[in-house]
Amino acid sequence: MKKSLKGALLSGVVFPGFGQVVFRQYKRGIVLMLTVFAGLIVIVVTAVRQILAILEKIDLAGGVINTKTVTDAAAQVSSTSANLVYNLGLSFIVIFWIYGIVDAYRIGKKMDLEGSRPGLNTATRLPPQ
Repeated sequence: MKKSLKGALLSGVVFPGFGQVVFRQYKRGIVLMLTVFAGLIVIVVTAVRQILAILEKIDLAGGVINTKTVTDAAAQVSSTSANLVYNLGLSFIVIFWIYGIVDAYRIGKKMDLEGSRPGLNTATRLPPQ
């Protein structure tokens, strides 16, 4: 398997930045991983806050759980700012995930080209960053 494809798959399927780490681009990989992880934390915290607010509204409505109670509580709790934070977090993750795939592919492609030249050994490939 070509390194370009391997790097793109690792960053796309496993986790953004994993392809960079495999290619010994540790700083890039760790920054990508932490960035996407921070976006995931923002989304989870926002979702948990909304869930807790919905449960509180249901409790105030008498604690009866049915479709109408849940729908009404969710409509009351849904705020524009919470949705904005969620959408920004999700956009942030998608953008950096795509960047990770493209960057890992680019690094792998460069390694593929350097490895296909005659006279090059593995020691002359990309230095770690």
